[in-house]
Amino acid sequence: MPHDLPKAYDPTAIEDHWAEYWVRENLFAQPTPRQPVQSQGQDGQSPFTILLPPPNVTGRLHMGHMLNQTEMDILTRWRRMSGRRALWLPGTDHAGIATQMMVERQLVSEGTTRQQLGREAFVERVWAWRREYGGAILEQMKRLGASVDWQREYFTMDERLSVAVREAFVRLHEQGLIYRGAYIVNWCPRCQTAISDLEVVYDEHKGHLWEIRYPVLDALGRDSGEYVTVATTRPETMLGDVAVAIHPEDERYLHLHGRKLRLPLVGREIPIILDDWVSREFGTGAVKVTPAHDPNDFALGQRHNLPSINVMDETAHINAEGGPYAGLDRYVARKKIVADLEEQGLLAGIKDYTNNVGHCDRCKTVVEPRLSMQWFVKIQPLADKAIEAVEKGHIKFTPEQYAKTYFEWMRNIHDWCISRQLWWGHRIPAWHCADCRKVTVARQDPAACAHCGSQKIAQETDVLDTWFSSGQPSVA
Repeated sequence: MPHDLPKAYDPTAIEDHWAEYWVRENLFAQPTPRQPVQSQGQDGQSPFTILLPPPNVTGRLHMGHMLNQTEMDILTRWRRMSGRRALWLPGTDHAGIATQMMVERQLVSEGTTRQQLGREAFVERVWAWRREYGGAILEQMKRLGASVDWQREYFTMDERLSVAVREAFVRLHEQGLIYRGAYIVNWCPRCQTAISDLEVVYDEHKGHLWEIRYPVLDALGRDSGEYVTVATTRPETMLGDVAVAIHPEDERYLHLHGRKLRLPLVGREIPIILDDWVSREFGTGAVKVTPAHDPNDFALGQRHNLPSINVMDETAHINAEGGPYAGLDRYVARKKIVADLEEQGLLAGIKDYTNNVGHCDRCKTVVEPRLSMQWFVKIQPLADKAIEAVEKGHIKFTPEQYAKTYFEWMRNIHDWCISRQLWWGHRIPAWHCADCRKVTVARQDPAACAHCGSQKIAQETDVLDTWFSSGQPSVA
């Protein structure tokens, strides 16, 4: 007689057994690239392939992972059951910032730091960590019965994929799509690296708006007795001010066109500049311009050929450009600056103010907009091709209205900062020459500068953003 079915489904009695069997028997394996593969199956259908968007090596699967992995599994099994050769290729990425943070925490608990270890020893320590802890997500996938080809598992730091990442970087550089330059980036003082917009989390913060008087100078460079008042939520950045901007048609300031101001506490003479970007309705209508510490100010500085003065170091402490405030943490400097302004009669007022403050998604430190030399990908030429693919119907959105959101993203996109000031990751294949100061980008490690032949070259210390690396294996 047949056994009665249990009243309730018990997954442990079924799923673990079959998941282990599927993996052990390699039921979902496909021929490797070294074996001849026909372009079509016996039924004339082309193969079906999905690359698993690599979850990072440090974590566990969450519900978002489960949703997209279930959808990919359904699509792959459907094609396989329809008679097509179906390959779902598994892999994980190396999670540059997250992995480095975890290993650094281990080192701190042991009473040491990565700086004390040195770069080479630290990277080896990360590899050891990855070998011990990095397989958690893949083990979860196996237990869930994901129908991937486990014989072809990939990791973004594997040798073959590392070659592909370098190839992609060099190709894009040769096409003029990768460049190096100084621009405002999201800087995490704790991780001491640039991070992407998507790695910045904003939340409301109750703070203050400080109104500061900037003395107007007369023709002889003396204080005229008149002031221009500006408002700021970050008074410590005033140490790097290079101008004050007003709208050219603002009647309150028509008599100040062409005049100069004295920067409080620092004493530097700075110009009043005219720009249509300035809102006459917001605040006092006068805006302090700090190109090294604000993206809008950076754009203003570019338009008016203004210098950029960076007043903070990598840890958000005031540097030598900050004069008497050098060495102070940004928030300690803020308190002292406000106190000094008040003492000199230059603090016009303090108002309660709520604004969105960006925090590093990894360590929750407040992010600092900071001028920094980085590597970038020119995105618009690539975005134009992506726009064209949708406009011509090669790619379709369901529901259709999401195409509007897509176009909005693609047409307002800005260049992608792909360099990170980390030790764990794909080191950028660029070498700086100590003699001619030019940069050599190469597929193979060069022995000399490609521009002047000097052997005094050193490889770029930055690594590539994990998301850049994870998107490149298809080049191999």
